[in-house]
Amino acid sequence: MVKNFVCCMTILLGLISGTLAADLDTARIDELTGLKGKFNDKEGVYKVTFPRNDVKVVVDAWMMPPFMGLGTWAAFTKGAHTEAMVMGDTVLFEDEVNPAMSAALDNGLNVTALHNHFSFDHPKVFFMHIEGEGTIEKLASAVRKVYDTTKAIRGPNAKPAESFPTVGQTPIPEKNSITAGPLNEIFGMQGESKDGMVKFTIGRPATMHGVKIDKEMGVNTWAAFAGSDDNALVDGDFAVTEDELQPVLKSLLMEKINIVAIHQHMTHEEPRIMFFHYWGRGRAKDLAQAIKGGILVGGLLKVSSPLP
Repeated sequence: MVKNFVCCMTILLGLISGTLAADLDTARIDELTGLKGKFNDKEGVYKVTFPRNDVKVVVDAWMMPPFMGLGTWAAFTKGAHTEAMVMGDTVLFEDEVNPAMSAALDNGLNVTALHNHFSFDHPKVFFMHIEGEGTIEKLASAVRKVYDTTKAIRGPNAKPAESFPTVGQTPIPEKNSITAGPLNEIFGMQGESKDGMVKFTIGRPATMHGVKIDKEMGVNTWAAFAGSDDNALVDGDFAVTEDELQPVLKSLLMEKINIVAIHQHMTHEEPRIMFFHYWGRGRAKDLAQAIKGGILVGGLLKVSSPLP
């Protein structure tokens, strides 16, 4: 009887596993992603993965095997309101980050984090986390487009670039001379000026541990400009809610502003605030308009507490 029971249970679990796998159409996931995945019976998850072994990475003076944390993956499971849900982590080098992020966003995926996992790594390695809901066709195709984007960049040159594209750009002047007036007009506020640089800061109210927090406690969006009016750089940080993150990322990427990090700065805050850092080059007024566009998309001016 025990043998029969065990046999029946094994068959039942196999049928359940097969049903879950069939629900996900794992063969189609393999076909669309170009990878061969594995199904986790216990969790009902089908996962495709591949190692980033096309570039040698040294961490703390040690040549790191991809097995130790340089694996790109995407995991599919049955969705609650859609056919499927996908989550994943994509290993990227610096010159791949913004093209891969654009590919993800343009194809219906959400980008939920961009950060590093190591210190003293050469070349620098970034990890971009993605998620999405929809059909297997849509999700697996989007994942493939992200992977194909990185392959297209690495194919011609196995060595990652050491700077953003500089074609047609001259070096930033050593002496800063940003004219504040036009930028003040664009942002509709008085910027903070120092040594030829200009900085704008917009706070937003939140609470943490029952305490009200705002601009001075670090819940702020800011943009700092350096260089000259015609040859400037901008760097800064956006503080956005989870619902605002994707549209604001898309807005900045469309204007050729590079995203360099996406993460959180706090815990137990309400509403939950995500922060993303950026870097851009161009004419100061054009850069300001690009950042202002992201601010408007996020509706940040409606909750702003700008500098006086």
